[in-house]
Amino acid sequence: MCGRFAVNAPPKAIQTLFELPELPGVLRPRYNVAPSQKVAAVGLKGDGRRSLGQLQWGLVRSWANGPKDGPAPINARAEGIASKGMFAELVRGRRCLIPATGFYEWKTVGKKKSPHHFRMRDGGPFALAGLWDVWGDASGPKLATFCLITTAPNDVVRAVHDRMPVIVPAPEYARWLDPSTPLDQVTALLRPYPAGEMEGFAVGPAVGKVANDGPECLAPAA
Repeated sequence: MCGRFAVNAPPKAIQTLFELPELPGVLRPRYNVAPSQKVAAVGLKGDGRRSLGQLQWGLVRSWANGPKDGPAPINARAEGIASKGMFAELVRGRRCLIPATGFYEWKTVGKKKSPHHFRMRDGGPFALAGLWDVWGDASGPKLATFCLITTAPNDVVRAVHDRMPVIVPAPEYARWLDPSTPLDQVTALLRPYPAGEMEGFAVGPAVGKVANDGPECLAPAA
């Protein structure tokens, strides 16, 4: 699973990568994004333009009785996602991109778990594949939420964990966001990202505490 990630690229780099019409004003450096927190997400407006908004991490479906009605999954497995009731509708038309500069996975050896950070070799931002939904009725506030999609690990991540988040290649952003993209083309993107473009390293224990959200989370392990 993917339960933590970082997004600390300059706003201008995010604007350029995602071809946003305006410089993002909702971004601040994040080094330890955790479930239940609000996260920057890229989606399409009704006029087809891309925009950056805030979604809460932990999917609450529109048909739920309330925001705490049942589980709020932070991840969805890519395998069979188009046929699963919880996610099938969303993968067909409610897809988003989550800007990131890296993600964390924990390696378990015996009873010890050690965090590792994975990122692009050039250190630049990239996009995690997400699904979104909005809960709420006309008489009250709306809650916009999302979950990430995970897949089998590539050779960089495999030594640490048996899953990794789906990373959407930049040339495929338009295809991923467009709700009219044929389903077979969408599911074809749910694959491990090329290992040759990534690197990973062990980090210290700071990332294990949600309250820690500074550069110390990226400090290499002693």
